[in-house]
Amino acid sequence: MALCLLFIASYLIGSIPSGYLIGKIFFNKDIRNYGSGNMGATNSFRVLGKPAGFAVTFFDIFKGTIVVFLPLWFNVDIHGLIVGIFAIIGHVYPIYLKFRGGKAVATSAGVLLGVNPWLFLILVGVFFITLYLSKYVSLSSIVGASCCVIGSLIVHDYILLAVSFAVTCLLIFRHTSNIKRILNGTEPKIKWM
Repeated sequence: MALCLLFIASYLIGSIPSGYLIGKIFFNKDIRNYGSGNMGATNSFRVLGKPAGFAVTFFDIFKGTIVVFLPLWFNVDIHGLIVGIFAIIGHVYPIYLKFRGGKAVATSAGVLLGVNPWLFLILVGVFFITLYLSKYVSLSSIVGASCCVIGSLIVHDYILLAVSFAVTCLLIFRHTSNIKRILNGTEPKIKWM
């Protein structure tokens, strides 16, 4: 019973639509009606500006990180990564917005931060190097997630391997339209680097 409650709590926390809330409260905009239509950090940067984009990024990372510690706080014997999966699912398919959510990059990063901060920092470096070289956030996200799979092999964390592989597949699926636009040269490049 306690395990089910943790999964539900993690899903509900992950479902908190920070991009949507910040857009509505501070800008009177439904971010889903602008830019890419996504409620994540990248679209928040493009539509709402840098301060809002950083706030959305922070909150999306935070909600991924905090759920990892729920098993410790409630004395339930389960790996925080397993609980974190439900926050990622909540971010992608939030109950509060009719299951139309973000692409799970920042929330997944937050889960990793809670489980393995050193690997998180390395992957942030990989993300920004790829971003600097390519100017594509979507490509940087996919490369970072793929490197997480490799990193989990290096540190011999096989639970992380399974979760990071599943998350990488989810990110590739959620970025299918971005991949097509990169291939045909129509994906927008970032301008703030």
